[in-house]
Amino acid sequence: MSDPSAPVPVVRIRGLRKSFGANRVLDAIDLDVARGEVVVVIGPSGSGKTTLLRCINLLEPYDDGSVQVDGVEVGFRAGADGTRRRRGERELTGIRADIGMVFQLFNLFPHLTARENVMLGLRKVRGLPEAEARGRADQWLTRVGLSDKLDSYPSQLSGGQQQRVGIARAVAMDPKVLLLDEITSALDPELVGEVLTVVQELARDGMTMVVVTHEMTFARDVGSRIVFMDGGRIQVEGTPRDVLAATTHERLRAFLARIELRHHETR
Repeated sequence: MSDPSAPVPVVRIRGLRKSFGANRVLDAIDLDVARGEVVVVIGPSGSGKTTLLRCINLLEPYDDGSVQVDGVEVGFRAGADGTRRRRGERELTGIRADIGMVFQLFNLFPHLTARENVMLGLRKVRGLPEAEARGRADQWLTRVGLSDKLDSYPSQLSGGQQQRVGIARAVAMDPKVLLLDEITSALDPELVGEVLTVVQELARDGMTMVVVTHEMTFARDVGSRIVFMDGGRIQVEGTPRDVLAATTHERLRAFLARIELRHHETR
């Protein structure tokens, strides 16, 4: 029985299901993310990790179950007759503003400078005056080490710098939860550290995050909790120490061995 006095989790997922045709990608996922917690999601390709993130902010509509962010159901609202009705795009815009997301492939607007990329959501979604949006954009770009790149276009930035603009753009919106989807997978190995350092600083500042990654050292050092997914289900869940030492779970053991082998091959 749940404790009624316990704080409401920032993210509360119950019975989440998602299929693409006959392929069930998420199968009855239950997951809570507490305020200030960093939940790291690991697992093999095709296990449902990215789909889970995309369902949290409804970039992928889910088929069944519940996804709540700060007590608000993301995908549906209750109709007058008690049935669930999918939210329209206008409703979703306001909800998504509270759910930051950083993607694998940066997704920056190539015709906008770093500053303008960060300002866009602040102006269009948050409705901030231009001067305030500019100040917040400059503040966050400085925080991620890009104070000398404010007027640079994405084509003038390295992959690591572009990803740091993506992080600044997401956190400048002051989201309730930040979703990070394999944010280092498209980077050259020497650029990975500069991006993960920014995420580590956000974690120290208490940012609530759900992070999909193959960087096991990062997962161990920064994660409050690790979730191992396989076959669309959460198979193992616990502290980094417990999960990364869970040698009795065959699928997890095989996954960690493959990650370790890949790490040695790229060094």
